[in-house]
Amino acid sequence: MERKKVIIRHYFRLVLLSLLVGLICALLAFSLKHITEHLEEKLFSLAKEYNSLLFIVLPTIGITAIYFLRKYFFQNRKNKGITEIYKTLDQRKDHLPFFKIPSHYLNGFLTVIFGGSTGVEVSTVVATATVGNMAYERGFSAKMYKRELICAGVTAGVAILFGSPLAGWLFAMEVIARRINKSLAISCTASALIAGLFIFLFDSKPLLDISISGWKWSALPFFVILSLLGGILSVYFTVLVIRIKDFFSKIDNNFLRVNLGALIVGSMIFFLPVLYGDSYHGLKGILNQALHHKEVSMLLLLVLVFLKPVASSLTLGAGGDGGVFAPSIVSGALLGLLFALACNTYLHTDLILINFVLVGAAATLSASIYAPLTALFLVCSLVPNGYLLFFPLLLGSFVSKFFAQRLLPYNVYTYGMKAGK
Repeated sequence: MERKKVIIRHYFRLVLLSLLVGLICALLAFSLKHITEHLEEKLFSLAKEYNSLLFIVLPTIGITAIYFLRKYFFQNRKNKGITEIYKTLDQRKDHLPFFKIPSHYLNGFLTVIFGGSTGVEVSTVVATATVGNMAYERGFSAKMYKRELICAGVTAGVAILFGSPLAGWLFAMEVIARRINKSLAISCTASALIAGLFIFLFDSKPLLDISISGWKWSALPFFVILSLLGGILSVYFTVLVIRIKDFFSKIDNNFLRVNLGALIVGSMIFFLPVLYGDSYHGLKGILNQALHHKEVSMLLLLVLVFLKPVASSLTLGAGGDGGVFAPSIVSGALLGLLFALACNTYLHTDLILINFVLVGAAATLSASIYAPLTALFLVCSLVPNGYLLFFPLLLGSFVSKFFAQRLLPYNVYTYGMKAGK
């Protein structure tokens, strides 16, 4: 009886602490998301209106600033992405130090606003995981709840970024915890609830303001083909990240390493401004054009599908902060649009463009992070009524994930995570 009371008391403290961690991480993710979004748009507009040559130098400014911050302010301590979280969970004696919060926050912010072709998602994940780790280190909960509090932080961070508490909950389980038990479910649910309340009150606008009208069973074979292509695109992205990071790691001259990658990215943005930052703004522009029956170049879409992963990999290789969320969503969405347009043009089908945009995004993201349920619910939240596409998105997420696994051995995928994914 006494043992049962102790367990209940531990669970009660875990819930309270998870709520607090969730609230802090919701505020952190909300501020990073919206400040970055605002300044990214301002700097993009400035370069576009005054002098397009600014596109070439802006990524260099951002990544050089990160280099000096890392060298002088953070004492040459490097960020290594999500693998930092895996290390502290698998080797329980290690902790995520406090500097990871300002370091990832500032590095993700500087990378994206100056045009580095990634997103702030991985920066948010590591920063919020560190908040959970700090709560654990302070001894406010039982010693066995380290994983629970780290996952509570990640749940809130991802939930705020994409306006989906369920996506945040699933990401914490599928990608970070890589398991599920009662205490994890309790902590992540508490955090998801506080994040959901925060979203309802302050941030309920979806990324794409486009409504779904439904889908047809006759489109299923096309969804499957697109999902296989999404898996291939993901593998292409993973291999690029590995090879480009390896190439840049062999450059000893810091000035050359930073500027080589950043200037190449800047030159790509000069010719293709859609590649600027997380590219959500460019995706919205292309979708508005296509959905209003204006002509969209399929050659341009093909180039963007292949170059977005290249620009993202170069950004990471040069020293920028980021990961695969935004590049996978954007390149996968463009792949879906290209696929539907090509089928409608050459096969005389009548595929609904937005449906294939979303399935392409879900398929590519799922295969990139090996988390089909996270990809499913995250993409459902990108539009106001995305759950109308639940089955095609479910199919696409699982088909692409399993296909990517067959193409890319798990140890290579894990190495890709260590290289920046």
